[in-house]
Amino acid sequence: MTTVGDRTLLIEPNACLGVTEEKVLPTSAGTRWISHFVNINGLDSFLWAEDTAKRLTLEPGLPDHRWRTTPDELLDAMHHSGFQFWDETSDSAEPLATEAAFALAEHLTGVRITPELLQDTTFVCGSAEIR
Repeated sequence: MTTVGDRTLLIEPNACLGVTEEKVLPTSAGTRWISHFVNINGLDSFLWAEDTAKRLTLEPGLPDHRWRTTPDELLDAMHHSGFQFWDETSDSAEPLATEAAFALAEHLTGVRITPELLQDTTFVCGSAEIR
């Protein structure tokens, strides 16, 4: 965990606590929580919660399937971020779901995750028991 401007950045290697809704929603009280998860098998999830409300959940590789309280509020930002919707893809389109998820997170938070940020930032490390 580290601070980037007035935001907190958490990186959770080899786990998915940050996208587990029952754990995340209480921590979003009074703030905005954005999380993106992808595993080695390509399973991915993006969550936008705000003040304990689930605003948007989607699998970045399948952005046509979105749900929660405001699933279409970010459609323009999603298009601009590079999400590939079914009616816009071609057989030659390079899948950019992870990049698009990072771009959408940046749109929502103003925090750009760069290699330099990850290499040059000091993080506080810890562990959490998963129940």
